[in-house]
Amino acid sequence: MNHQSLSTARYVSRLTRQTLALILAGGRGSRLRDLTDWRAKPAVPFGGKFRIIDFALSNCVNSGVRQIGVVTQYKSHSLIRHIQRGWGFLRGELGEFVELLPAQQRIEAAWYAGTADAVLQNLDIIRSHRPAFILILAGDHIYKMDYGTMLAFHVENNADVTVGCVEVPLAEASSFGVLAVDSNSRVQSFREKPADPSPIPGTPDKALVSMGIYVFRTEALCDRVLADHRLEGSHHDFGRDIIPAMVENAKVAAFPFRDPFRKRSAYWRDVGTVDSLWQANLELTEPSPELDLYDFSWPIWTFQEQLPAARFVTADGYSGVAEDAIVAGGCLVKGGRVSRSVLFSRATVAPGSEIEQTVVFPDVSVGRHCCIRRAMIDRGCRIPDGMHIGIDPAIDAQHFHISPGGIVVVTPERLGQDYPRGL
Repeated sequence: MNHQSLSTARYVSRLTRQTLALILAGGRGSRLRDLTDWRAKPAVPFGGKFRIIDFALSNCVNSGVRQIGVVTQYKSHSLIRHIQRGWGFLRGELGEFVELLPAQQRIEAAWYAGTADAVLQNLDIIRSHRPAFILILAGDHIYKMDYGTMLAFHVENNADVTVGCVEVPLAEASSFGVLAVDSNSRVQSFREKPADPSPIPGTPDKALVSMGIYVFRTEALCDRVLADHRLEGSHHDFGRDIIPAMVENAKVAAFPFRDPFRKRSAYWRDVGTVDSLWQANLELTEPSPELDLYDFSWPIWTFQEQLPAARFVTADGYSGVAEDAIVAGGCLVKGGRVSRSVLFSRATVAPGSEIEQTVVFPDVSVGRHCCIRRAMIDRGCRIPDGMHIGIDPAIDAQHFHISPGGIVVVTPERLGQDYPRGL
């Protein structure tokens, strides 16, 4: 490593040590339907053993940003429990922490009224840590990102706020905040979920959209959320209010999130709908998935349960088989067949059953001679012998929610079963 590289590494490490990350994890996640009836969206399981929030938390730790606040509100019990169990390894004596920031009515007798209001109501806590920069993160996206490079970009551009952005197909852009950027990476306009998103100049089939990741100078953020608090009619939201206002009155830079090896937009998924969550899980079963969970140089950390290895057993003349599948610890596939599916911990599959293109959350038991296709099975479900799911949409619709993409969502309540809620 040459002298310049060493200098750059030290420069970035100073920036990360001066940064406080705030992960906004209090949203209802209503588009995930039954899966968030009893848990916050960031607590939804993902990828066989993780929770969605583990990705933002892991990115912080791996980037050297080790002062982290997690802002919670909606049905947060399982989220809080997960963080307490899995994220207590940071060293407080070294100034490292993951603090939980639940809605406490610190300023007035009201819960968080929006993402910006959630920051406003914790300003005293934020200022007590004396950070130079605030990194605002969504707790419900799946990606791997070194925030150090974005912090360096923010400082080098002398920005008041820097917005992380990716390119998406123009047809999907109306679900995001859409940016227009000049040749110096300065944001010229920001429109939240426009009906007519503008394409990238010269690339008519793509739009540049916000990832919901922002780096602020601390005082710029404090000043803006305080001003927004006094505005009548504001939604107190970063995408709808804070960033558009700062485009008009401050220096807003756009940081393109790119794969450094393939020179294109890097992997990033908003898993806010049943279809997108199902798709992102199923992508992991491909021979060479775009999201590499086996990259040990950038591990995704989580609460690690002590479980035996998965087993595949021949029973009643049926072989226990898994093809193109992720099967977590503690699972028992006893004479069943699992194909292009994700099985979380302690799932069991009985003889003669077939599971295809399905995401099975923890503690699910599938009875004998069941057939399940294109479904998401929530935690604790006990699928009765002989039950078919994802075969006849008319029958499924009588019992379960079916997404626009045809994914069947099965929960214990829909099966008439009891299971501890919010896990």
